Amino acid sequence: MTRAEIFSGVCGFTTRIEATSDGNHHIHLNIQSDCEAIQRLADQLTTVDPFQEITFRGDGPLALRLAAECGCHTACPVPAGIIKAVEVAAGLALPADATIRIAKEDDGTHKS
Repeated sequence: MTRAEIFSGVCGFTTRIEATSDGNHHIHLNIQSDCEAIQRLADQLTTVDPFQEITFRGDGPLALRLAAECGCHTACPVPAGIIKAVEVAAGLALPADATIRIAKEDDGTHKS
């Protein structure tokens, strides 16, 4: 089993993912979140084909398509985190943290 924990940022929501391979090219997902959009996504995204999730060929990743349908914010890191967990659970990637750091610096171009 692969576990991922995603802190989404300013919304304050944390999502926990468990991804488990069934040995037959499918990954079963258990997704827990306080975010209503991610809860809707979790209800629909319970089993995926890892090879579909890691490519934009064909219909592309189911996690991204369903995230849009469920009303996830376009900048939400959860769908990408789900795909990372699927990769690791399928043995297609090594487990490693991914980080986005955001900082806003005043460059003097904005006037009050």
